[in-house]
Amino acid sequence: MVEVHYNAKASEVVVYAAEELAAYLERMLDPALDLEISLDSDSSAFAADCNDSFRVRICVDGENGGTIVGSNDRSVLLAVYDYLQYLGCRFLMPVRTCEIVPRVGREHLAAVYEKQASYFHRGVCIEGADSFENIMDYIAWLPKAGFNSFFLQFKSPYAFLHRWYSHERNPYAGEEPYTQEDAQRDMVLFEQAAKKRGLLVHKAGHGWTGEVLGYQTVSWDTGAEPDEEQYRHRMAMIGGRRELFHGIPANTNLCYHNGDAVDAFAALVTKYARENPYMDYLHVWLADTHNNLCECEDCCKTTLSDQYVELLNEIDRRLTQEGLKTRIVFLLYQELLWPPEVSRLENPDRFVLMFAPISRTFEKSYELDGAQTALPEFHRNQVTLPVNLGENMAFLRAWQKIFTGSGFVYDYPLGRAHYGDFGYVHIARVLNADIRKLDEMGLDGYISCQELRAAFPNALPNYVMGHTLFQKNCPVEELIREYYRACYDADAKAVLDYLSRLSELSGCDYVNGKSARCDADIAVRMEEAVRCCEAFAETVRRHQGEDGAWESIYWEVLEYHRNYVILFARTLKALAEGDQAQADQKWEVLREYICKNEEKYQPYLDVYRVLEVTQNYTGLHRQKS
Repeated sequence: MVEVHYNAKASEVVVYAAEELAAYLERMLDPALDLEISLDSDSSAFAADCNDSFRVRICVDGENGGTIVGSNDRSVLLAVYDYLQYLGCRFLMPVRTCEIVPRVGREHLAAVYEKQASYFHRGVCIEGADSFENIMDYIAWLPKAGFNSFFLQFKSPYAFLHRWYSHERNPYAGEEPYTQEDAQRDMVLFEQAAKKRGLLVHKAGHGWTGEVLGYQTVSWDTGAEPDEEQYRHRMAMIGGRRELFHGIPANTNLCYHNGDAVDAFAALVTKYARENPYMDYLHVWLADTHNNLCECEDCCKTTLSDQYVELLNEIDRRLTQEGLKTRIVFLLYQELLWPPEVSRLENPDRFVLMFAPISRTFEKSYELDGAQTALPEFHRNQVTLPVNLGENMAFLRAWQKIFTGSGFVYDYPLGRAHYGDFGYVHIARVLNADIRKLDEMGLDGYISCQELRAAFPNALPNYVMGHTLFQKNCPVEELIREYYRACYDADAKAVLDYLSRLSELSGCDYVNGKSARCDADIAVRMEEAVRCCEAFAETVRRHQGEDGAWESIYWEVLEYHRNYVILFARTLKALAEGDQAQADQKWEVLREYICKNEEKYQPYLDVYRVLEVTQNYTGLHRQKS
C-alpha cells in the first residue's frame, strides 16, 4: 500500500503532487508492497537565490519510505515527476495516452539525489490552433518535462481556440461555434490548471494597441469601423494617413508622441494589473509587425524604443502609485531591437527583458560573437529584420549595456522553423545548443512561442527543450537516444538514423522563405528525401499487424508522417525547380491528405499552422477552382 503524507496546511500544489505520486506508484508497484513517502515544501532547506530545487531520499532498507523536499510548492511537484522518471516513467509528449508507466520492484525504489534547475524561466507560449483538451493536456505535461511557466497570449486565448473550433483552413471539418465568452470561461480553467501545478502564468502581450484604439483585441482579425473615427488621432501616421495598418488593430502602432494615446495605454495596463493580481508576469508589447511607425514630425525626432521606454516608465509610476508589484515583461522585437538613444527605465527592478529574435535562422545555433557586429543603421519604416545570428546577438548586447536586470529568450523553434525540419532531430539539437548558451548571453531562461500540437514525427524537440532547461549539462545525444528507445524500442537506432537523415536533407530557412525559391540544391535534397522515406517503408510496416493495428501510436504516427514527408518533399522539389504551377498542384494533394486525416492525428500536427506557413512563407498558392 502506498501512502503519501504532507502537512495539513499544504498548498493545493503539494496536495496535487501527493495525489500524482500515489496514483502513479499504485500503477507501478505490487499492491502488497508498503511504501510511505512524505512531501514537504521548505525554502529554508535551500539557498535563498536558488531556482527550483529538490531533494529525494527514498530508502527500502528496513522501513520502506522516505522524503521528497522542494524549495517551493512547484518544486515538490517537479521532484515527484523526476522521481517517477528515475523509476522508468517517460512523459514523451503532451498527450496523456503517450506516457510510459512501467511495473517496478522494491529493489528499484531506493533513491538519494538532489537537483536544481539551471534556469529560472522555463516555459511555453500558446500558438497555432488548439482545442480545450490540447491546452489542458499541455499544461498537465509541462511540469513532467521540467517546465515552470505557461503563457496565454492576448487577454484571452480566443484566437487559438477559435482557429481550431472553426477549423480554419480545413474544408473537410465542420465549423463548431466558439465565442469570446467561451474563451473567457476556458481561460479561467486554464489558469486554474496552471496554478494547481504551481506554474508561473504569463499573460497579454499582443493586443494593447488595438485596445487603445477602442477595439476588443484578442486576435489578429481585422477591425470593424465604428470606433475608428473616435480614436483616429491616436493612430500612427504613415504616408500622411492615420488608419488601421492593413485593417488589423493588433498590428497598428500608435502615435506615441500623442499624450492621449500614452495615457490610454498606461491606464489600460494599470487596470488589467489591478484586476489580475494572481498573474506572475504581464507582457506589455506594441504592434505585431514592422515598418508601420508613426511618421509625424514629433515621432520622427526620436526612436520607437525611446518612446517605448517612456511608456513603460509611465506604467511603472501608475502601478507604484497603486501599490501593485506586477512584474512587467518588455520586448526586444522588430524595431524595438534597436536600443533607445536617450531614455532609460527608471525602476528596472519591475521589468524583465524579453529578447525575441523572430527573424533569425534556425539552420544553426546562436552565435555569441555578436558584440563584434555593428548594428545596422535604422531607417524608419524601411528596416530589414536580421536573419544573421551574430547581428541578432548584437542587438541584445546593445540593450544589455543599458539594462542589467533579469531577462530571457522568447524564441520560435516550434512556431515555424520545425516545418522545415522533417526529422525534428536538427531542431532538437539547435534547441539544446541555444539553451546551453543562455548563461553566456546573460539571460536566465527561455520561453518557446510555439504550436502546442508539435509532435510530428514525435515530440523530441519539446522533450529536449524541457529537460535541457532544467539540467543544461544533460548530454543531448543521451537525451535523444533515451527518447527514441522509449518510443521505438528495438528499432530505436534505425528510426533515429532515418529521421536524422531527413533532418540533414531538410531546410528550415527554405520552408520559412529566408532564401531564394529556385534552388537546385534543395531540389536534389527533396528528391533524396522521397527516396529515404520510400526505403524506410518496410521497417515501419513491420510494426503493423495483419489486422491493421499498430504496435504503438509512435509507429502509427511515424507511418503517417512518412507519407506526409513524401508529399511535402515532392511539393518543395517542384518549387525549388521553379515550377510554381506544379508545386501548387502538389501542395493541394498534401493539403487534402493532412486535412482529411486531421481528426485522427489531431494532437500531433497543427494542420492550420503548417498550411498558413507554407502559403505565407514558403510561397505556395491555392489553386483556383
